[in-house]
Amino acid sequence: MFKEFKEFTMKGSVIDMAVGIIIGAAFGTIVNSLVQDVIMPPIGLLLGNVDFSNIFAVLKEGKVAGPYASVAAAKAAGAVTINFGVFVNTIISFILIALAVFLLVRTINKMRRQEEAPAPVPTTRECTYCFSAIPIKATRCPHCTSELKGS
Repeated sequence: MFKEFKEFTMKGSVIDMAVGIIIGAAFGTIVNSLVQDVIMPPIGLLLGNVDFSNIFAVLKEGKVAGPYASVAAAKAAGAVTINFGVFVNTIISFILIALAVFLLVRTINKMRRQEEAPAPVPTTRECTYCFSAIPIKATRCPHCTSELKGS
């Protein structure tokens, strides 16, 4: 069983998948930072100094009564909250990651299409009787002299 597991883990596709997952996680961290630290602050500034990460609704007060200045303060007081701003940040992160993956796949597909040459037009076909290669327009096989149908 150990030998089979070792063979499975050493396959190229498993290793490629592992590398992809690690790079994907790192990419997700970069995109989250882009959204939270670069994109959302100017949007919040344009909307009147709104900090999206602190947009929340209190469902149940904590031990210390509100109002709470931030999500962290509400959680520290034991309040139950719905964090709308964090959700908006997550949606924007997802859209940016999806866009980046789409652009990457689109670029790879374009490169593959350029590499693939169209299939050459056949100039010969097989005789249905002797299976020799003959010109595609031939009406009679030069090898076995059979008359070919559908020419």
